[in-house]
Amino acid sequence: MTEALRVAVIGAGRMGADHIQRLNTRIHGAEVAAVVDVDLARAQAAVDGIPGAVALADAEEALNNGDVNAVLIATPGFLHEDILLKAIAKDIPILCEKPLTPDAQSSWKIVQAEVELGRKRIQVGFMRRFDAEYAALGQIIRNNELGELLMLHHQHRNPTTPPGFTNEMLINDSVVHEFDAIRYFTGEEITSVQVRLGKATRNAPAGQHDPQHVLLETESGVLADVEIFVNAKYGYEVGTQASFEEGVVSIGGDKGPYTRSAGRWGGNVTPGFEERFGAAYDVEIQSWVDAALKGEIGGPTAWDGYATAACCEAGVEAQKSGEKVKVQLNSKPDLYN
Repeated sequence: MTEALRVAVIGAGRMGADHIQRLNTRIHGAEVAAVVDVDLARAQAAVDGIPGAVALADAEEALNNGDVNAVLIATPGFLHEDILLKAIAKDIPILCEKPLTPDAQSSWKIVQAEVELGRKRIQVGFMRRFDAEYAALGQIIRNNELGELLMLHHQHRNPTTPPGFTNEMLINDSVVHEFDAIRYFTGEEITSVQVRLGKATRNAPAGQHDPQHVLLETESGVLADVEIFVNAKYGYEVGTQASFEEGVVSIGGDKGPYTRSAGRWGGNVTPGFEERFGAAYDVEIQSWVDAALKGEIGGPTAWDGYATAACCEAGVEAQKSGEKVKVQLNSKPDLYN
């Protein structure tokens, strides 16, 4: 296998720029070979100071560059399908930021293309699986340390949302992480989704109902709920509480020192996802690189991307109907078993 991945990063926006710096400064076994962005000036700025890296405006040009042997996709989700299909055809390692694609039908096309290839090439960027606290809770569950897992309670709070953040995006861009986390913790598929709309904050923009309460059930009957509150104002906070037969485990919440001084006490809440999950992103990308150098993947698969897309579709339908909606999944191909 090659001594190093020569990665084309597709998309030099907020997430892509972060991954470019990560690959260039903190990841071993990989180098940035190319950066692609429709804004060529932004791509050129991203490769500044990276020896040998080229700036391009077209993803296909990067995939046809003989110096590129891996691709990291960090474009908006609606652009993923075409890039993924072309990258699969090249039979190279792929790290695709979530979502795999924006809908279950197109995600299934990606799964089918990978099955036809005959090996797993796509790792999907659900970074929470690589967070130390998530990993610790996952280990407690898998080791059956506190008996059977019975319920999961999730909180997902953002300080505010950018312009144009729709009601559907609360599910597709935010709760999608909890869908994957629940599947990761339980090792099961989610079978149904229900969304309840209660009292809304005055801080939500027009057309957006915030917060929302999402109720889920897995194949064995584990119940999970998510409080999604994207205009919480005070910071970015993601937490999970797991209820077992013999105890309760909580992860997430406040970060940093807890200080008592001058008649006051308290700590800090992270301002955004980069600060909260920065270390998890490092572990995630290093895991991808290490696995790719051995011809493997080091995290969530294309099937995981497809399954969460199906959960999101059920969630949006439930959001609109107020009813419990069954998650519709095709049969899982042997490649992912």
